[in-house]
Amino acid sequence: MNAPSGQLRAIDRLDTAPRFTAHDAVRLNNLFRGSDTRAMLEGVLSEGLAGEVAAVSSFGAESAVLLHLVGSLDRHVPVLFLDTGKHFPETIAYRDRLIEQLGLTDVRILAPAAEELAAKDANGLRWSFDPDGCCEIRKVRPLAGALGNFDASLTGRKAFQANTRAHLPRFEIDTSDAAGRLKINPLIDWSASQIAGYFILHDLPQHPLVAQGYPSIGCSPCTRAVAPGEDARAGRWAGWDKVECGIHQLGEEPFL
Repeated sequence: MNAPSGQLRAIDRLDTAPRFTAHDAVRLNNLFRGSDTRAMLEGVLSEGLAGEVAAVSSFGAESAVLLHLVGSLDRHVPVLFLDTGKHFPETIAYRDRLIEQLGLTDVRILAPAAEELAAKDANGLRWSFDPDGCCEIRKVRPLAGALGNFDASLTGRKAFQANTRAHLPRFEIDTSDAAGRLKINPLIDWSASQIAGYFILHDLPQHPLVAQGYPSIGCSPCTRAVAPGEDARAGRWAGWDKVECGIHQLGEEPFL
């Protein structure tokens, strides 16, 4: 994808071509090498370097940081929230509080298809014997449908959260389909202390479950508190050979 002055624009593609390629991801990573997070987000959101962008948020333990950064630049950026029907009530309340406090104007609530739930999880217990299938119905499919309207998505992933995220770049290609959509990880190089400091600096409220030992918060049946010294995501799908819901794939590694 060739663009003037090194800029990459989704509108410079043929309709039949992927939005972005691995080469574009490399160029963006190089373009913003050494830039701070806010400068990178300004390029993405204000200068259109990634086309049409949506933020994907769980409104979980650390979500307020990315939402505050995005909202401080453009509070009209679409924010996609997957209402799986299995969230902790504290998460729903926290979502509503952050929307109001940050002035977010375009939070889109994505729900699983009613007919698919009726056919594949009528009793709501699929999580107990097939967590991958549950995530597919309640998260992966609804998000895939919504992201078809966008050229890039913003995630809140951070390298310190888990070994599987330790080497992810800021910009990568979303491997969930062949559309060539960018997946952007603005906070990937932030440390836990930086996250904590940002909460304090901007007087952001904490998710209520953080104080109860939940550093990573997903659906209530598949999330437990974490013991001291455990990986921050050890409480997700504990007892299962599963570390991601399917929105993010293992093997999404840097193109550098």
